[in-house]
Amino acid sequence: MTIARSLLLFALAALAEIGGAWLIWQGWREDRGPWWIAAGVVALGAYGFVATLQPDANFGRILAAYGGIFVAGSLAWGVVADGFRPDRWDIIGAAICLVGVAVIMYAPRAAS
Repeated sequence: MTIARSLLLFALAALAEIGGAWLIWQGWREDRGPWWIAAGVVALGAYGFVATLQPDANFGRILAAYGGIFVAGSLAWGVVADGFRPDRWDIIGAAICLVGVAVIMYAPRAAS
């Protein structure tokens, strides 16, 4: 259950951070206005709180692992929200990042 909870929290964090950045992008670069930017700022703030709910207590480990989630999630967001078509190198790179996430977060460790 701990791994499932952790994965769910990573997914929520990705939605908040990537979604927040996308909202700001839309507000500023696509001229959708200040409400889009404000919603993006709120979403980015929510990301910061979601990350604190991870079961692991090591900030550096959580953020390092989240980096891999962010890479894969950003590509997926682009596919869904913007019609982006990743090439095989994007997909291979994202897969490598997700393997890194699994090693960082879920490899067996000796109790300290």
